[in-house]
Amino acid sequence: MMHVYRTDPESFIELADILKALAHPQRLCIVKTLCEKGESNVTDMQDCLDEAQSKVSQHLSKLKSAGIIAGRREGTSIFYSIYDERVRRLVQAIINEFFV
Repeated sequence: MMHVYRTDPESFIELADILKALAHPQRLCIVKTLCEKGESNVTDMQDCLDEAQSKVSQHLSKLKSAGIIAGRREGTSIFYSIYDERVRRLVQAIINEFFV
């Protein structure tokens, strides 16, 4: 019996948008860090990435607009975490393949 796979073009558009957002070394590092730590603020990421806060914030904004991460305000700080669990699994698979 032959299987017929139907594809939804919207699914490919969504995946392409996620991959575009991840396709930058700094953003991939941010998501990797959030996968490992669970939650982090801009200052922690700034130290890890050795980038100016404005640069880190730009990358966070791109990831947030792609629906990959979400922010939680605590006082004057915003703590970011992975919003889309599919992205967490995807990034962890990439990390396991390339960094282990």
